Amino acid sequence: MIKPHGSDELNPLFVYDSTANEALHKEAEGLASVLVSSATAANAVMLGAGYFNPLTGYMNKADALSVATDMKTTSGLFWPTPVLNLLQDAGSIKAGDRIALKDPNVDGNPILAVMDVESVEEFTDEEIALISENVYRPGAEEAHPGVDAFVAQGKVCLSGPIQVLNFSYFQSEFPDTFRTAVEIRNEISERGWNKIVAFQTRNPMHLAHEELCHMAMDRLDCDGLVIHMLLGKLKPGDIPAPVRDAAIRKMVELYFPKNSAMVTGYGFDMLYAGPREGVLHAVFRQNMGATHFIIGRDHAGVGDHYGAFDAQTIFDNDVPEGALEIEIFKADHTAYSKKLDKVVMMCEAPDHTKEDFVLLSGTKVREMLGNGIAPPKEFSRPEVAQILMDYYESIK
Repeated sequence: MIKPHGSDELNPLFVYDSTANEALHKEAEGLASVLVSSATAANAVMLGAGYFNPLTGYMNKADALSVATDMKTTSGLFWPTPVLNLLQDAGSIKAGDRIALKDPNVDGNPILAVMDVESVEEFTDEEIALISENVYRPGAEEAHPGVDAFVAQGKVCLSGPIQVLNFSYFQSEFPDTFRTAVEIRNEISERGWNKIVAFQTRNPMHLAHEELCHMAMDRLDCDGLVIHMLLGKLKPGDIPAPVRDAAIRKMVELYFPKNSAMVTGYGFDMLYAGPREGVLHAVFRQNMGATHFIIGRDHAGVGDHYGAFDAQTIFDNDVPEGALEIEIFKADHTAYSKKLDKVVMMCEAPDHTKEDFVLLSGTKVREMLGNGIAPPKEFSRPEVAQILMDYYESIK
């Protein structure tokens, strides 16, 4: 099986030993505690689940700035985005303290992790701007939800290793879908898969997404597909995770051969960082055991902040040779061809005009679903459309 990023073995930071976990919970009750941001909590979940391998905790200022500018830590580890614990105010917390991190996303704010604080530092406004510009490339045309969420956390940075005690709300709210990188690796091994392609989604999958997965599996001669859903915080208007989950499971049940696809999810807040997040997504998938990862048009984008294929070209221009073992399957926009009576990559149909494809904007699709009108079968499977129409009807 493909090696995880940066080490020979996966090193999740979750404390699996029940006795040790219970002892840490008890210890944490007597420690100074901080209520962390949703982004910091999501980082803890990803560290605990092994997706952030080989990191041992939150980055310090020097590493964060090095990652933002050069996509590597000060020790030379390739990494595309800062992994931080940012606060508005650290109060009396100082280097050398052992503290408890409290979860902002669960009622009662339970202890999420225990942290050994190695440094307490503060970013300047200029350094925050540098990270925002290099990681998110926001431009000045419109607001950027990723930058807004990043800046809102604060400028005080706590760095150091953590021990993760639970997976926040992800395990309880999505018991059939949330999986750690450890669990996905184990299931891949149990299924006997050797070549695995992963597909990232934060939206329901329409016919074009489904066919893109089939294309990738066929062209790469893969043993299996891992559909990997983002289960964390999205932007307003996005389809809730349980609805996406139901729609995707129905699609796999009806339109994929048995035992050819796994439906899974992971606990992370979307960054909307375009190309940098595309690289981060590749790291996740290598750590969970995938050998290939589909990156299509406008991957992890938002608005008009990025070019359509920036998340592909970053692998050619900015990711050093050998930095990652996972391979990228580059995909164009896929759509149903009226001429060929099937879904194709638009770049592979040079004799087509726009009118030869069934193309619907996201706004148009949401409008149709909200009015109880199923999109055409060339755009969406009717069973998937019904689940989405039921959702829109429920929120009227």
